[in-house]
Amino acid sequence: MDSSASPSPAEAYAAARRRSDHPQLARFAADLAFDFDDFQVRGCEALEDGHGVLVCAPTGAGKTVVGEFAVHLALAEGRKCFYTTPIKALSNQKYADLVERHGSDAVGLLTGDTAINGNAQVVVMTTEVLRNMLYAGSAALDELGYVVMDEVHYLADRFRGAVWEEVILHLPEYVRVVGLSATVSNAEEFGEWLVTVRGDTAVVVDEHRPVPLWQHMMVGNRLMDLFVGEEHGDEPKINRQLLRRVEELARMHAPAAFGGGRGKRGRDRGKPRMPRFRPPSRVDVIDRLDRAGLLPAITFIFSRAGCDAAVGQCVHAGVRLNNPEEIAEVRRIVDERTADLPESDLAVLGYWEWRDGLEHGVAAHHAGLLPAFKETVEELFVRGLVKVVFATETLALGINMPARTVVLERLVKYNGEAHVDLTPGEYTQLTGRAGRRGIDVEGHAVVLWQPGVDPRHVGGLASTRTYPLKSSFRPGYNMAINLVGQFGAEAARELLEQSFAQFQADRAVVGTAKRIERNKEALAGYAEAVSGDFDELLEYVELRKKVSDREKYLAKQNSQHRRAEAARSLEKLRKGDVILVPSGRRSGLAVVIDPGVDPLHEPRPVVVTEDRWSGTLSAADFPSAVESLGRVKLPKHVELRSPKVRRDIASSLRNTGIEKPSGGRKRSGGGDDEELAQLRQRMRRHPVHGLADREASLRWVERYQRLQGETQQLERKVAATTHSLARSFDRICALLTERGYLERDGSAADDDHDDADRVTEDGMMLARIYSESDLLAAECVRRHVWHGLAAPELAAVVSALVYEARRDAMAEPKLPQGAVSKAWQETVTIWSELTEDERRHRLDRTREPDAGFAWPVYRWARGESLERVLTTSEANGQELTAGDFVRWSRQVIDLLDQLRVVLGKEHPVGGAAAKAVKALRRGVVAAGEV
Repeated sequence: MDSSASPSPAEAYAAARRRSDHPQLARFAADLAFDFDDFQVRGCEALEDGHGVLVCAPTGAGKTVVGEFAVHLALAEGRKCFYTTPIKALSNQKYADLVERHGSDAVGLLTGDTAINGNAQVVVMTTEVLRNMLYAGSAALDELGYVVMDEVHYLADRFRGAVWEEVILHLPEYVRVVGLSATVSNAEEFGEWLVTVRGDTAVVVDEHRPVPLWQHMMVGNRLMDLFVGEEHGDEPKINRQLLRRVEELARMHAPAAFGGGRGKRGRDRGKPRMPRFRPPSRVDVIDRLDRAGLLPAITFIFSRAGCDAAVGQCVHAGVRLNNPEEIAEVRRIVDERTADLPESDLAVLGYWEWRDGLEHGVAAHHAGLLPAFKETVEELFVRGLVKVVFATETLALGINMPARTVVLERLVKYNGEAHVDLTPGEYTQLTGRAGRRGIDVEGHAVVLWQPGVDPRHVGGLASTRTYPLKSSFRPGYNMAINLVGQFGAEAARELLEQSFAQFQADRAVVGTAKRIERNKEALAGYAEAVSGDFDELLEYVELRKKVSDREKYLAKQNSQHRRAEAARSLEKLRKGDVILVPSGRRSGLAVVIDPGVDPLHEPRPVVVTEDRWSGTLSAADFPSAVESLGRVKLPKHVELRSPKVRRDIASSLRNTGIEKPSGGRKRSGGGDDEELAQLRQRMRRHPVHGLADREASLRWVERYQRLQGETQQLERKVAATTHSLARSFDRICALLTERGYLERDGSAADDDHDDADRVTEDGMMLARIYSESDLLAAECVRRHVWHGLAAPELAAVVSALVYEARRDAMAEPKLPQGAVSKAWQETVTIWSELTEDERRHRLDRTREPDAGFAWPVYRWARGESLERVLTTSEANGQELTAGDFVRWSRQVIDLLDQLRVVLGKEHPVGGAAAKAVKALRRGVVAAGEV
């Protein structure tokens, strides 16, 4: 809104009317020092009118205002509000914001490892905590009026997304849900689903960025606009000057993948070698942005090591972005934030190098950083005391760290399996950080150009607005047990049918069903289009296909036979034999230097040809058996690297007088195959064979068959999609019943579903274990595999169920000998049995346990120093950062703590788990937890 212009009498009356209709919104807005945007007003009004709300808006647009209004309403009405977030860091940040506004007595915090004032009227929590409360029937749910689900688009996350849908489906009907989402292209579809499962829900969509975003490319040291025409409101077009500059540089430089390399010297001999393009250094980029007034900036690198290296490069190059007063403030905040860290651990944590970078105004931000370091970087960046952050994409997940400029060094990232291009949604999420509301007039996104990057492709990423929200909801063991325990199998099945995943699947089926209907109409038309008997034509096509298939089979069989024959003949060759290479670039006579016979593999003889080429041949170079045409006398030792030796051997070969044998390659057809002969005879005698318009009619039949195959495939897809979640749930329940976690209620009638309606005592235990490997953990407890383990030993074995190496480990992880090794082997045996059952029931396999963290957590639980734990890990070939160590240790603590609560301290495993939690929760692992 433009606060400088006075409203007209009509506008003033309308505003007054709105305030009187929504008194709580008027009181809430009066405490804030800015005018609301239209989408914020609409979201808040819908909430005060008693509706649930889904707000979809760009990053930084201010959608959390609607969530904070839900907090205001709960406090005003004397009801509770739960504010959920996907990650702990965002929970901590939101908790601090709400405490500042409402006071510490009114606000609490619950995450996996932190509990502050959990019975407060307003509680900030991670979404998993609320899911667990719902399944446990927690008394904290009493008087709950509002649930804010920040970053609700997280339900698309394939690992954790199901939790968001579980919460939405299980919350009592009277609770109003406020969903806050990034811009998605199917917001209306998501809103329709919310209306279906939650009742009246208003959908508020706003695609307008409050701070305009300008797109640039940095070509060399020149910062150029990506689009032209934006400032006049025209349809933006790619900047032609940028395209010309990029084309000039592309002609002058080799692509980065090949430029300056030594690969193609043979073919490119005589051509001038193109220089390799060198993009501007990180120091040059910072300097260019600083001169243009575009700091603070976030540079996304997509590599932890790259982020750390970038900070080191800037510090060593003498980059100084802070003045003496700012440096003093940095030191004060760092001292305050890191006061809990043991002084003896500072060196191994890289504390002094990290602190030096902060004083220079540069920092890294990634998942491998110590939590205290990450939170300090976030605070300093928001305060303007860190001007440049080098970050991985994890920074884009909701953390409030807006910048004036976002820089993308590359448009490719490693997704854990392969290097893949950024999607338009990812590009928008990353660049959405640019432009701080209330501070910047405009934000800037900068892509660094290098050969192979087309500005038109960048323009496509920047202008695409289609990133649909797709559900990742799938039932699991813990979910199935809890659903059966609370509702029974039949009601649980109906609940799963209400999920967003099934809602989307059923919608997709509608379109597919229409396509099947159209295909069937077309099939009838194809059948009418042919002259003659359609069934006879189909029969003839099938016969012709059998002939073709038999011919291909025989050709393949002949090829395999010839290759085997050639391989056998190569085994008989001896040094000095003259042979004929029948085809290819090396065709002609050749002399065998080394027969290359290997007992385990096909022979690969080394030869020298008439034109002095030397290399290795294989059976693939010979379509038939190889015969020796004569011999050449060779010295005992042949030095093939010497051009003179190769020249002399080629000369001796020519002087033998041996000539190439005449005659072509023997071809083996299928003429002597009885089955093929009979098929050909049947085809020639078939009535269709003599039809005048045979080929024209057969083309219609072939189209018919292709369309029929496509239609059958679509029908199978519809059958698999309809009720797919319920069928998956039934298969899970069948496995759980087999293993004794569920049992059928004996009172059920014989004609009822074969449902397992009762949760057993073991099932009660499984219902309270929330882990990716929940059933494996329950099986290990039930079968006494972990009984008798001391606290450090239990921590080591349990770590295998939570730890997952970032990449495939080069070496087998080492384990402490004795009890740990034995328990580990038994755990793996149970996992193997479980995955075999999962294969039989057609279920997703439980992830294989990974013992890569067993030694570090074992040493830590025994009281060893952080330095010894990390250095020993490195010596064993396992690189482990302090941040990773803390993160994995806390996940081990979380699972151990669950075992403690579920089993009790009197239980052998529960007691050891309690001691292990106490032993692990110290030093850097405990720092900043509460």
